[in-house]
This record gives sequence, C-alpha cells and structure tokens, in this order.
Amino acid sequence: MADYTLFGDDHVEKYEETDGKVGHDWNATSCLILRAKGRKSGKMRKAPLIYGKDGDDYVLVASKGGAKDNPGWYENLLAHPDVEIQVWGDVIPVTAHTGTAADKKRVWPTMVAQWPDYDKYQEATPRDIPVVLLKPR
Repeated sequence: MADYTLFGDDHVEKYEETDGKVGHDWNATSCLILRAKGRKSGKMRKAPLIYGKDGDDYVLVASKGGAKDNPGWYENLLAHPDVEIQVWGDVIPVTAHTGTAADKKRVWPTMVAQWPDYDKYQEATPRDIPVVLLKPR
C-alpha cells in the first residue's frame, strides 16, 4: 500500500531541507525535484517526480495518473525546456525534450520497473503518455 503522507509541496520542502534524505526514496521508488518556470505565470514551480536513468539522462513519465490531459509540469517543460532538477543534494541544470517513440520503447520498461502503475495509466487514457528525457547541461 502506497504511503502518501509525504506528497506535493510537503514532499518538496522535506526533500530540499534534507538534501533528499527525506523524499528521494518514496514508496519503493526514487524521486527528484523538478524546478521549472510556469508557462503562464512565469513563477518557479517545483514538483516531486519519479525518475529513472537512461545513460546520463534522467527520465520522467508525464502520466498524470492516466488522465486525459498532460500534467502541468510537462506543459511547462514544453514552454521552457531549460530547467533544474535536484537529485539528493545535487542541483543539476538540464534540458528537457519529449522522447521519440523509439526512446519510449527503450525507457518504458525501466520506468515501469520504477512504478508499475505506469502500464495501467497508459491503458486508462487514449493519449500516448510522453516520456521526458532530461539531458544535463
């Protein structure tokens, strides 16, 4: 059973306060903090997100739990792809891009291993859930 006592803004706050000692390891998976500019507000937005690795790149899944629309953080990355992530205590500047079909085929099994519900989310929505590759700059 997943533990959602650490979630949203509280997750971000605890992660940042402890350099990831609280929040990186979450519900048997790994999380990072995405720091991106809001596409409408221009304000800094922070989100705790499950991640995987593909070589030197970090990988995110824009699932929104299988909703019919993309998550806001993904739309922000489309508008402003140069962002920062925090992994443990390291703040890393990265450039985001949506993975191709070949990228998704390659990284999807890694991400499902991180969070098995991604397969259920893809089945629940007619949209092709994007994967995002974050390339360190």
